[in-house]
Amino acid sequence: MLTYDVIEHGKPLQARIRETPRPQGREVLIRVTRSGVCHSDLHIWDGYFDLGGGKKFYVRDRGCVPPFTVGHEPFGVVEALGPEATGVKVGDRRLVYPWIGCGKCAVCEAGQDNYCLQGRFLGVLGQGAYGTHLVIPDSKYLVDASGLDEAYAATLACSGLTAFSAIGKLPALSPRDWVAVLGCGGLGMATIAILRARGVENIIACDIDAGKLAEATAQGARLTLDTRAADALAQLKSLSGDSLAGAIDLVGMPATAELAIGALRKGGRYIMCGLFGGEITLPLPPLAQRALTIGGSYVGNLAELRELVALAQSGRLRATPVQLRPASEINRSLEELKAGTVMGRVVIDMETAG
Repeated sequence: MLTYDVIEHGKPLQARIRETPRPQGREVLIRVTRSGVCHSDLHIWDGYFDLGGGKKFYVRDRGCVPPFTVGHEPFGVVEALGPEATGVKVGDRRLVYPWIGCGKCAVCEAGQDNYCLQGRFLGVLGQGAYGTHLVIPDSKYLVDASGLDEAYAATLACSGLTAFSAIGKLPALSPRDWVAVLGCGGLGMATIAILRARGVENIIACDIDAGKLAEATAQGARLTLDTRAADALAQLKSLSGDSLAGAIDLVGMPATAELAIGALRKGGRYIMCGLFGGEITLPLPPLAQRALTIGGSYVGNLAELRELVALAQSGRLRATPVQLRPASEINRSLEELKAGTVMGRVVIDMETAG
């Protein structure tokens, strides 16, 4: 098998040849055909997460020690089965749920693998999808996404699922309520599309890039806000008529957090998904006085992914713009994503690897 690995943090990924694993027990060997390039990959590539105030969390401390294969949005073909594997057959084309837990703890038994403290998350805590093959511990993590474009389907495993789960954490919305989406990259596009598919029309897209704001409008946002404006907070409150019920932050930096929290109506909810980094200071009394909820949302569970795929298969979900690129362009794709120049999502055609 061929993998594209982090050999040194911040340096170009390098191709490596290694032995193709053989599935054991209930395991399933997947030949990867499509692999999404996600912003989270950049943190592992760089080697750390920015905690603000000069503090960093180094990915080596959770097991991401080079050489390491990143990538956590795989779609592929079943190539081999372990002797105890059931539920799929060789040749089946499947979307892979990457947020795999230990399978033994109470959290996993409750179907919340993504919250498992002993997780085996693909490309994060275990072998990733920037390679030609992956071993999946159980066929239950394989989702039938037939009828969907396979490159787009791959993005549902992380960006789509993250958006879907975050939206599920919004408060009950009235017809007058608005939702702000902060950050209109691929994750923001998915969030807007899912909101619209679930009947939410009052959406304000927030970004610093005019092109991304235009695409957000095409995706279904009713209003847009250039967050570079000096009076961005006043504008956001005005655009929402002081009825901003929810804000989903796909960036996760001090400026977006402070903007969103400051604009929420009483009883509003701020949900952070982005991992850009930093820290903020908040006065505590207003949290109670304004009855605000501030929380995070980390990807989603397997049941949510199945619901999302069904929504996409229903035809009610507008697909995120996707650029399919050959494997030789993995490093260029990471560089462009880091520079913020990618419109929508980039997905690697792993069938061109070699």
